[in-house]
Amino acid sequence: MMHIVVCVKAVPGSTEVRMDPVTHTIIRDGGAAVVNPFDATALEVALRIKDARANMGRPTRVSTLSMGIPATESLLRDCIARGADDALLLSDRAFAGADTLATSYALSCGMHALCDGTAPDLVLCGKMAVDGDTAQIGPELAGLLDMACATDVRSVEVPSPGGVVVRRATDQGIERVELPLPAVLTIAKDAVQPRMPSIAGVFAARDAEVRVLGAHGVGADSARIGLAGSPTQVVRSFVPEREAAGEDVLGDVAAQAARVRELMGGACA
Repeated sequence: MMHIVVCVKAVPGSTEVRMDPVTHTIIRDGGAAVVNPFDATALEVALRIKDARANMGRPTRVSTLSMGIPATESLLRDCIARGADDALLLSDRAFAGADTLATSYALSCGMHALCDGTAPDLVLCGKMAVDGDTAQIGPELAGLLDMACATDVRSVEVPSPGGVVVRRATDQGIERVELPLPAVLTIAKDAVQPRMPSIAGVFAARDAEVRVLGAHGVGADSARIGLAGSPTQVVRSFVPEREAAGEDVLGDVAAQAARVRELMGGACA
């Protein structure tokens, strides 16, 4: 059986993001949280692979994995309602304040727990999270798990049990890449259109078991998780001040250009 693990992150459902004044990290209280849109697309890619393989009589298991507060469990149930088979939530105060490196390490520990000490055949992540835009989790996971990696993937095919063919975006255009399995792929947001949960899926998700494990439960090294395991530290965070004042620049083109240059302090010279 092929095993696909999709990493899912809960992100704020609005632009009203609050920052902790002490740790300079996002306050995640579960209010109006949603599945990161890029991760929702990654889940749909996994489910389409599962559907295609089912038509060929090849069973596939799709698991979802997330690190977050207890309220994240409801988002994992939504993933099950859409077609995922099971879910694991890593939830522990020890994980709080993690940067991408500490998060990737925690997820790799959770992956081993989810797969009973083995590695999955395929790991799918969203290209990036809308609340961070770092696009680092997928490649860091690939490094920790010693797997091949392709980023910004637009389409995925699994022609054989031992490999995967993807089309990914590059600065030069779309590139076709063949990778051996196991592999980690990060999925572009517009790769596919995510499906909606079915009524049967919603009922199944309501009764499904979502495993919740802490740092000890996944055997994580306390020095490599949370703030302690995060080499990246935010020194200062703030909301930029905005001025509402403006000026109408009048006159002919030459006069307008001269005034704009003056306003910009000669930056256009």
